[in-house]
Amino acid sequence: MTRVAKRQSALQEEILQRKPFRSPAEEASLSVVRTASLMRRAMNSAVSPFGITQPQYNVLRILRGAGAGGLPTLTVRDRLVDEAPGITRLVNKLERAGLLRRERSTPDRRQVICCVTREGLALLKKVDPLIEAAAERGPTALTTREQRSLVHLLDKVRRKLSEAGRRGGRSAPA
Repeated sequence: MTRVAKRQSALQEEILQRKPFRSPAEEASLSVVRTASLMRRAMNSAVSPFGITQPQYNVLRILRGAGAGGLPTLTVRDRLVDEAPGITRLVNKLERAGLLRRERSTPDRRQVICCVTREGLALLKKVDPLIEAAAERGPTALTTREQRSLVHLLDKVRRKLSEAGRRGGRSAPA
């Protein structure tokens, strides 16, 4: 009987891994991480000519959505798509660049409210189409139905991870 070698997955080929993954779950997890990295790189390439990073773009986008009233710094942090290690550092850089302003809250002087400036809105207007194009580049390899299915599957994974996080990182029994 002849043994047929199992073909390597696309991920194994990309990362030049010769050994098989320990499990389909490991391969799926690493595939999501690798894909997110490639998407992040494409988005950073779109915004870097404007002197900002993708997380800084995300802060400005969140503040634009909040309107003239702005948002507290910690609320902005909680709404970030990709967790940033230091929201204060992100906000400081954007403020120095004149893209956002900070104000002390009237009812609670300890709270700092962030608002996007006119300059920040003008920058978003230039960058938005480039981010949109970068964000669409990968998913357009899929049909609309496949895209919806992918979103649904990733929702399930995030929900499971959120539940595990609330339990201190322990997974629920399968």
